[in-house]
Amino acid sequence: MSTVSIEIEMVSPFSVEMIFKVFSDFDIVAPKVNPQVFKSIETLEGNGGVGTIKLFTFGDDVPFVSGKHRIDEIDTSNFSYSYTFFEGDNLMGILDSITHHVNIEPSADAGTLFKQRIIYNCKGDDKPSIETLNFERELYEKTYKALEAYAVAHPETY
Repeated sequence: MSTVSIEIEMVSPFSVEMIFKVFSDFDIVAPKVNPQVFKSIETLEGNGGVGTIKLFTFGDDVPFVSGKHRIDEIDTSNFSYSYTFFEGDNLMGILDSITHHVNIEPSADAGTLFKQRIIYNCKGDDKPSIETLNFERELYEKTYKALEAYAVAHPETY
């Protein structure tokens, strides 16, 4: 099995706690701020902690219908979490899974550095195209900015 990965880094002037909290509410906020990408996110099994399984139904701007993911790790003290898409047409027929590792850490200028590493675990030699990887990178960056803007607009919550 081979892998391909992309890394996303976004800098924010906002606190680590605020960014982590809004990302902890991803399944509630993402369909509100980016419905053309995330039509809905539904918990199928679990209470939101490690082992929870969620069904993502994608919107019209995404060439996929759905994907299931499992929460692998949540570390609230270090502001990190990991999850894996393990089923759905978002695996493009060529992937066993897609694993995401997210770290939110203080930046040198008192803001936040958001880091996301996405690992595409390929079934064989076929790999996602450069165009697909670039599309997904842009999608994640756009979603990050939309979540950040939502948090800023709702200071009573974040």
